[in-house]
Amino acid sequence: MVAPAAFAAVFDRLGGLPLPIAARELARAGVPVFPCVPGEKIPIVPSGFRRATTDPRRVAGWWRWQPDANIGIPTGAVSGLVVIDVDVHSVDGYASYARAARGGLIPVPLATVTTPTGGQHAYFPAIPGRVQRSWAVGKAGVDCRGDGGYVIAPPSTLRLDGASVSYRVERVAAGVVAPVDAVRLRGFLDPPPPRRPSREGGQASGREDADRLAAWLSRQVKGDRNYKLFWAACRLAEGNVPVSEALDALVRAEQPDFAEREITRTVYSAYRSVNAGAARRERSASASPPAGGFARPDPGSRAGTVRGLG
Repeated sequence: MVAPAAFAAVFDRLGGLPLPIAARELARAGVPVFPCVPGEKIPIVPSGFRRATTDPRRVAGWWRWQPDANIGIPTGAVSGLVVIDVDVHSVDGYASYARAARGGLIPVPLATVTTPTGGQHAYFPAIPGRVQRSWAVGKAGVDCRGDGGYVIAPPSTLRLDGASVSYRVERVAAGVVAPVDAVRLRGFLDPPPPRRPSREGGQASGREDADRLAAWLSRQVKGDRNYKLFWAACRLAEGNVPVSEALDALVRAEQPDFAEREITRTVYSAYRSVNAGAARRERSASASPPAGGFARPDPGSRAGTVRGLG
């Protein structure tokens, strides 16, 4: 697994290196690599990214065999790297990425790479001891390359419309970099649907409810507004208002003592709290016994803990 400082040092030099030398430099820095078809993203070797290695002799042998091979890097625990991939094919992933960064969900990356198609790869250190699997949120234009995935590294190229276009290193962090919590980021980009039915059997007007509570919140005095922000977000969660609409309205409200990051954190905390309570109630209801029977105790309930009966 690569050390972040070593990774940053070698990435800073990749742009001007031939592919065989770049592959060896990455391996020497502790980054496992494997060869891909020249100008493409397809692995050449059997088993693909699972064959990635830092063994200098094997790496040198691969690129003697295929000197124009693109460089693949496996992501996740095997390399210690998680990559957030911003796509621009059908949706502007940069807007989603920027919004998540403003909300405090994306720290400064170890390195930022512009892809041949105009997207971006943002490299982060993996969280030690935690599995962070690859995922894709197409509607946001953002993917995660974690455990079970890989990326193509600079100075590799892709053939596009008859031309070879390179992966380009744009910037490398100079200091200590925090990991990205890919699970939280996915929840922000693709929040789960609300568990509870709409109140009074109808479709709640999410935007109107969010705007109304945001206006009420903006009139509150400074001092206890964090509590009131949490309360307002809980009411929106209970009313089936999508978290994206809640965030849009509450961030727009005039709240000089709150930054967007704190608002985002509080709103997501409220939605998690409401959804967790709904899930517990659903589990309790599904465990209800037939007439005359006994229920299995809910381990999270006071009754189950104290009396041992549901």
